[in-house]
Amino acid sequence: MKSQSILRQSGGADTKLRTKSKKRLLFVCLGVGFLVCVLLFWVADNVFNGFFREWFTDIFTISEWMIDKQGNSIYVHNLMWYKLRTPIFLIVFVNVVVWPVGIVFASHFYAQKKVRSSISWTSDMIQRYMQNDLEISQVFPKEYSEVSAQMAQLKSDMQRNEQILREEASRKNDLITYLAHDLKTPLTSIIGYLSLLDELPEMPMEQKAKYVGITLDKAKRLEKLINEFFEITRYNLQQIVLEKETVDLYYMLVQMTDEFYPILEAHGNHIMLEADEDMIVYADVMRLARVFNNILKNAISYSYPATEIKVRAVKRKGSVSISFENKGKTIPKHKLEAIFEKFFRLDDARASNTGGAGLGLAIAKEIVTLHGGEITAESEDGCTVFKVNLPVLQV
Repeated sequence: MKSQSILRQSGGADTKLRTKSKKRLLFVCLGVGFLVCVLLFWVADNVFNGFFREWFTDIFTISEWMIDKQGNSIYVHNLMWYKLRTPIFLIVFVNVVVWPVGIVFASHFYAQKKVRSSISWTSDMIQRYMQNDLEISQVFPKEYSEVSAQMAQLKSDMQRNEQILREEASRKNDLITYLAHDLKTPLTSIIGYLSLLDELPEMPMEQKAKYVGITLDKAKRLEKLINEFFEITRYNLQQIVLEKETVDLYYMLVQMTDEFYPILEAHGNHIMLEADEDMIVYADVMRLARVFNNILKNAISYSYPATEIKVRAVKRKGSVSISFENKGKTIPKHKLEAIFEKFFRLDDARASNTGGAGLGLAIAKEIVTLHGGEITAESEDGCTVFKVNLPVLQV
C-alpha cells in the first residue's frame, strides 16, 4: 500500500538524519565539556579569590625551599603526579565518555518519543481524513503537503475502486435476476410441448417432428442459460495460473477457424485469415485459445449475416499483434469503454440470444494482461476491431 511506502521512505530518511545528528552531537558534547572545564577553572580561580588554586596547591603539590643559581633562597611548589593521575583520568573519562554518552542517550530517547508522537499524530490525521468527508486542507497542515497529496490520491483511488465494485456487483445481481427469470420461459415451453406429445400419442408425424424441434431449441436455450450461471460461479472461484510453453500461433489460428466452421456456416459468415506461418509466442496455450474463442464468439454474435470476419496476425518490434475485425452495428463509445468490465453486456434486452454472462471479454483481458500483453477495442462506421498484442517468444 502507498501508506506503507510513505512510512518506509520517511523512516529511512529519519534514520539517516538521526545518524548524522548523533555524530554531530558527539563532537558538540566534547567541545562543550572542554569549555565547561575551562569555565569552571576560571570561575573558581578568579571569582573565589584563588580558592581553586590554593586547594590544588595543598592537595597536588609539595612545597620546599631551594637555592637558585644566584644563591637566593626560593619557595618552590612541585606537582605530585601520582596524586594528579586519578583526577585527570576522571575528568577525561567524564568529558569523553560519560557526558557525551549521556547526552546521546538522552537525545536518542527524546527523538524516539518525538517520532512515536509524530507517527501517532500522522496516523490520527490519516484516519480522520480517510473516514470523513473532509477537505485535505482541513486535516493536514502545510508541512505535510507531500503526505497529504499522496493520501488524497490514495483516497481517490479507493473511492473509484469501491464505485467500480458496486457497479460490478449491481450488474452481476441484475444479470442473475434476468437469467433466473429467463430460465422459466424455455422450461415452461419444454414442459408444455412434452405434455402435448405425451397426451396425444396419435399426433401426425409432421406436427410431432415440429414440436420435438421446438422443444430441442428451447432445451438448448435452457442449457445456455444454465452454463451462464456456471460461468459466473467459475469466474468468482478461479485463480488463473499460467503454464507457458512455445505456441505455434499460425497453427492455433487455423485450428480455431476450423472449429468455428459450423457456427460460421449457420450464421452465414466466413473467416479470412492473414498470418505468416512462422509466428511463435510463449504462452499458456489453453488460456490463449480461450481468449481467441471469446473474441471470435463475440465477433460472430454481433456480425451482420453473410459478412466476412478478418483475422490478422502481424509481427511488430518485440511483439505480435492479432486483430479480429467484423462488420456489424457500431458500438457506442460509452459502451466500448466498459466492454472489458465484468458482467457487462452489449445487449440490454434480456431476451437477446447474443448476450452471454458478460464475462468472456473480461476473462480475455485478464489472461492477456497476465501474459504481459494488451487488448483493445475500436468501433466506427459499422466496423469493430479487437486487437491483442502479445510479447514475442521469451523462454
